[in-house]
Amino acid sequence: MTYKVLLTDDAARDLEELHRYIAEQDTLDAADHVLDRIEKVFMSLAALPERGHPPKELAALGLREFREVFFKPYRVIYRLIDKQVYVYLIADGRRDMQTLLARRLL
Repeated sequence: MTYKVLLTDDAARDLEELHRYIAEQDTLDAADHVLDRIEKVFMSLAALPERGHPPKELAALGLREFREVFFKPYRVIYRLIDKQVYVYLIADGRRDMQTLLARRLL
């Protein structure tokens, strides 16, 4: 069964900002490569959404409904609701994820 993958407005903005940042700091080709790889992550979630695990920052708070997968160093945080995958956050895992997750999801 294929699940539908939907990006929240925040996640779509994360993706746009990430692409813009990499294009400015590196090259447009590098930015396009990262975008392609993250889109492959979305395709894998459409096929196997249960494969992710709870982010350690949220699991420590007892929140286990969110999951994450990686395209290192990027983390994709999502939630499976019915037959849809909602992506809430796409971020460089080297950031202060505790603060970012608290601000975005709590």
